[in-house]
Amino acid sequence: MAVNTSADAPLPVGQVSRLIGGWIDRLGAVWVEGQITQLSRRPGAGVVFLTLRDPSHEISVAVTCYRQVFDAVADVVREGSRVVVHAKPEWYAPRGQLSLRAAEIRPVGVGELLARLEQLKKSLAAEGLFADDRRKPLPFLPQLIGLVCGRASAAERDVLENARHRWPAVRFEVRNVPVQGVHAVSQVVQAVKELDTIDDVDVIIVARGGGSVEDLLPFSDEQLVRTVSSCRTPVVSAIGHEPDNPLLDYVADLRASTPTDAAKKVVPDVGEEYERVRWLRDRARRSVEALLDREERGLAAALARPSIEDPHRMVDEREEQIAALTERSRRTLGHLLDRAESELTHTHARVVALSPAATLKRGYAVLQKPDGHVVRAPDEVAGGEELRARVAEGEFTVRVTEDEA
Repeated sequence: MAVNTSADAPLPVGQVSRLIGGWIDRLGAVWVEGQITQLSRRPGAGVVFLTLRDPSHEISVAVTCYRQVFDAVADVVREGSRVVVHAKPEWYAPRGQLSLRAAEIRPVGVGELLARLEQLKKSLAAEGLFADDRRKPLPFLPQLIGLVCGRASAAERDVLENARHRWPAVRFEVRNVPVQGVHAVSQVVQAVKELDTIDDVDVIIVARGGGSVEDLLPFSDEQLVRTVSSCRTPVVSAIGHEPDNPLLDYVADLRASTPTDAAKKVVPDVGEEYERVRWLRDRARRSVEALLDREERGLAAALARPSIEDPHRMVDEREEQIAALTERSRRTLGHLLDRAESELTHTHARVVALSPAATLKRGYAVLQKPDGHVVRAPDEVAGGEELRARVAEGEFTVRVTEDEA
């Protein structure tokens, strides 16, 4: 239950320490896994002092055990070993210190570690952290490369020397960190995060020159895997351990078999690129020359055509055709006009021959009543009626003197 306190009614330090001890006592014995970072076996002492550390976090706890408890595993446990401890939390009130009193220590074997890594691998794969579509492409020519490796290590030398040999202008931002042991995970994670925040860093290489399964455990840590998965900068894993790949290989954007291989895959070779440029330049020249030759042949063939070689020839041919057609049309039109004129002459002659004027010229006259009606019979007129007589040279008036009736 919570303790009621105030500024006017505080608890003494001793009572607070006793309360903490009571709460810790109620926790009971627990199984704890960690890595031994410090081991003290004082001669003649009946107690062994250990420091147990969480490999993924900057958290440690002191462990004490009787010598006979530790002697049972003394041959296989040393500093850096992973162990599982069955211990009861204890609170040392005089110094306000938490520790664990171990009743049993079990070393974590390689087989068990590999089984746990396989289970973690399946769990992370189920989350999609190892999916290919998450992998980011590497830049063709990185200007600044981030390198996470051990201090003065062969991995650092291999990456730097091979990269600069391939492309002398390449630059590096190096972070030297422990690559094994209890501090490896936290410092590698910190180095990767730091390099990922630098905008000029184009790619990050995490390198180590191989090692045993236990030595490479930091590169299978879940915290490191998730950190690399969340990086915006492409990450290359160059651990250099072929038989058993650490989980970093699966989450990285590119896996290199060794640090030297990482340098070859990340940095292009200036000599190879020069040869490739020269080959492409020669290929482009040949393509342009072939295109020019083809166009030149096509132009020569076009110039050899009659229409191009003698452009007036077609005009002259068309001029002759037009002249012939013009002459033909002129003759045709003349024939038509002549025939029409002949027909018109004959028609005019027939009209003249059949016209009343021709009849009148032969001495005939046409009698018309005042209304213009032509008299054709005697009974159409009456005595004393005036008629108009039309002759060839004019007309005059006549009167009917007697009635035929």
